[in-house]
Amino acid sequence: MTESELALSEKFLKLTEVMKRLRAPGGCPWDREQDYMTLRRYIIEEAYELIEAIEAGSSVNICEESGDLLLQTVFISCIAEERGDFRLTDVLDGLTGKLIRRHPHVFGDTNVKDSDDVLKNWEQIKVGERKDKKNDSSLMAGIPRGMPSLLRAYRIQERAARPGFDWPKGDAAPVMAKVEEEIAELKEAISGGDKDAAAEELGDLIFAAVNLARHLGVDPEIAAHKACEKFDSRFRYVEKSVESSGRSWKDFTLDELEEFWKEAKSK
Repeated sequence: MTESELALSEKFLKLTEVMKRLRAPGGCPWDREQDYMTLRRYIIEEAYELIEAIEAGSSVNICEESGDLLLQTVFISCIAEERGDFRLTDVLDGLTGKLIRRHPHVFGDTNVKDSDDVLKNWEQIKVGERKDKKNDSSLMAGIPRGMPSLLRAYRIQERAARPGFDWPKGDAAPVMAKVEEEIAELKEAISGGDKDAAAEELGDLIFAAVNLARHLGVDPEIAAHKACEKFDSRFRYVEKSVESSGRSWKDFTLDELEEFWKEAKSK
């Protein structure tokens, strides 16, 4: 073992010892109260905070938030060991084995042409693993139902495309036509006054828009995030414009507020 590997091993061991101390009698009351279910929200929050750090391009924050996300895995593993479910070493062994098993083009004799081949092999291997475990062997299996809906739609469409259930690559026209078809169906549902039908058609439209994003090579979750950031920034400009005018919101017409919005866009 090299000096660097030894240092990594010692640091990882120290981290697990600290976590066990926090959970032990006389440790931290808050940490001792946590269980699988209570940690769910923190796992999600830490993942989003890491994404935010990555988007901000701050290596210092990326490093810190990576540690916070890693903590959740260590925390879960510590609770699991107390319950007799599994240990952190089981998590590491399982992950290492999975990486080797799902990369036969690196650790085996499989040949691949590009990343598309890698992804196809990955999905085939996953299906085989589920069959061995007698789990759901559908291509759709393993996509979390609690995943953000835009991302889930994207993943579902990716999986369906693996065996060829997709529009041809490089031609967004038929996908755009599908979006327009869903818009027409939504308009029809709205004009008919059927709220449930409108909700369903709106869902279909969003799903079709995600499909269009996929064919354009755009991550819909990131695109929606950027749209939110853009709206947030422009609305803040409108707010400041209203505040600096000395008038209240109700004193402005929608057209006047729209002018502030146009100023925000131009800036």
